[in-house]
Amino acid sequence: MKELSIRAISGIIYVLLLLGSLYYQTGLVFVMAIFGILSLVEFSRLIKLNSYIQYALFLLIYFTFWYICLWKNISTSNEVIQILLVVTIFVNLLLIKDLFTENNIPLFESKRFILTTFYLTSGFVFMLLIANYNNSFTPLLLLGGFILVWVNDSAAYLIGKNFGKQKLFPSISPKKTVEGFLGGLFFACVSSYFIFYYTETLTSTNWLILAIIVSVMGTFGDLIESKFKRQAGVKDSGVIMPGHGGLLDRLDSLIFASPFIYLFLRILNYVS
Repeated sequence: MKELSIRAISGIIYVLLLLGSLYYQTGLVFVMAIFGILSLVEFSRLIKLNSYIQYALFLLIYFTFWYICLWKNISTSNEVIQILLVVTIFVNLLLIKDLFTENNIPLFESKRFILTTFYLTSGFVFMLLIANYNNSFTPLLLLGGFILVWVNDSAAYLIGKNFGKQKLFPSISPKKTVEGFLGGLFFACVSSYFIFYYTETLTSTNWLILAIIVSVMGTFGDLIESKFKRQAGVKDSGVIMPGHGGLLDRLDSLIFASPFIYLFLRILNYVS
């Protein structure tokens, strides 16, 4: 009972911090920056990167793109964002490939910095860009992404626990099942209609597509972090959230999915 109470309290604090920051652009920028640095600390421990360079790179890249968010009608900002998007998606696709091999993810020195920059740091940059879609503060888009992740994860856990039989990636995460994944996808799709109805941001069809993107890519993100934890021989990425593990454990899905979400939003921009 005590453990459940601690888990609930830490989860509520996390959600309140996140929701509170969505009211103010500057508040969101700095809350996400703090979340990013803490996640980077945990990830650096997982991949055994004993350096301070990745933190300097995070601050430089993150706040540079925050400044870019404030630029108006400057074509070079779009070009810089597109380059980061292409490189990030390429790195993420390579990480997906690593899921389908029994070998450990190669972690030579230069790859450690590539991962901290184009997997983790970029994930937070694209969360920031999602919340500033079309050069205006659009926090409800980012909130919708978080809600889809929470619904997907909760439904996948409950359905997988009660009805799951076929393992999804047994060598990486024995508790994840195909039934749980499909259940999470289904309920995320259902919740997308309510997000559309209450946020009045994108169309119901667009939110449905985002639900599929978040469910699929978020699941990949969770599995990739699980593989890193398995290689490191740990159960959780950290202990900052009692009862939940580390902050990276809570954000891994959206960190991985955010560049794909942003790509979809960019495509909408071009076709509309």
